[in-house]
Amino acid sequence: MTGYLTKKQLAIMLSKVNEHPEPKVMLEQYTLMSEEASDILWTIETTFGDINKKVVADLGCGTGRLAIGSALLGAGYVVGVDIDKRALKKAVEAAKKLRVDSRVSWILASVYNLNLRADVVIQNPPFGVKREGADRSFLEAALRIAPVVYSLHKSGWKNRRFLKRYIRDLGGKVDKIIPLQVTIRPTFEFHTKRNYKVKVDLYRVLRSGG
Repeated sequence: MTGYLTKKQLAIMLSKVNEHPEPKVMLEQYTLMSEEASDILWTIETTFGDINKKVVADLGCGTGRLAIGSALLGAGYVVGVDIDKRALKKAVEAAKKLRVDSRVSWILASVYNLNLRADVVIQNPPFGVKREGADRSFLEAALRIAPVVYSLHKSGWKNRRFLKRYIRDLGGKVDKIIPLQVTIRPTFEFHTKRNYKVKVDLYRVLRSGG
């Protein structure tokens, strides 16, 4: 169920969620474009029914596009978690603007030892380009928190092979891998192009026994 929203309407609403005002390169803080966030959430809900009436957690939520989009698609409750206070401030403002603030909470915290429970985790973690293995702690936390996890990662057969094995060792099972492209806008000084298109995979992971 997606209520009365179309995917295009969802993208328009998510465009009102501001990008990070001061992103940090070591945290790999890239904001998903509103159309891409809308595509991801629309697929999760219409294909798998994993948003409407669910308790959703977004780890490394940034300014909140995935979290707020989940609320707009009818999530029963949403929790956004991020280590960056400035990003969460923008998320709070956007949730109020889009009138979903009564169904979204924000937590300023690291994902390490996060004490939280949800039905579903939807996350766009750091890819580990600047800090090798940065995405692993997000996967570990996600599988502790929820029995169903959606997580974006760099594409490529080597990465897929590693992640399948790593997720299995964490007690999870890769149910689906959905190939996508995301746009990296010129966020930092070393970006010389207007936009970068990056191939990514959206993993649907099920916790064993969950």
